Amino acid sequence: MGAARTLTVPRLLTKRKYFTPILFILLACPAAALAAGGGAPSPHPAVGPAEVVPIALLQRPAAHFQHVVETVARRIEAEERAAARKRQRQREEAFATLPGGVSPATMEAIASCESGGDPTAVSSDGTYRGLYQFDYGTWESVGGSGDPAAASAAEQTYRAALLYSQSGSSPWPVCG
Repeated sequence: MGAARTLTVPRLLTKRKYFTPILFILLACPAAALAAGGGAPSPHPAVGPAEVVPIALLQRPAAHFQHVVETVARRIEAEERAAARKRQRQREEAFATLPGGVSPATMEAIASCESGGDPTAVSSDGTYRGLYQFDYGTWESVGGSGDPAAASAAEQTYRAALLYSQSGSSPWPVCG
């Protein structure tokens, strides 16, 4: 046979019809050797029980990676807490300028009761709109323009706080 026709493993592996038998032989032979490994000592190397050995070279990078992840997580949590404190401070400052000292908790309770906290909520008949379920006349009376449900939640809250400072809870007979 010529060199081009010799059967080598790489050449056999490129042909599909030989792939399965070769794979079976490669898997079955080591399995047979392990199964026949019985009790008699052999002059050939044998496979025995494996022993886990700590790999110091990989432990340091893994520990460093874990340290970096924990550090970044702590930094993210600190930034989230700082952002929450800043938002709370801004809300309190916005309410501090209103007459009557309306608290953010009061406004949140009214919004939750009136619209479930949805700034785009509209009553079933379309009369009352937004977080605080303004009708158009009341919305305009506190300086709002356009559709209350189209205004930002911050503007709706500001207008509702103005209304609350003027009229108390009477505009919201159920929720106020």
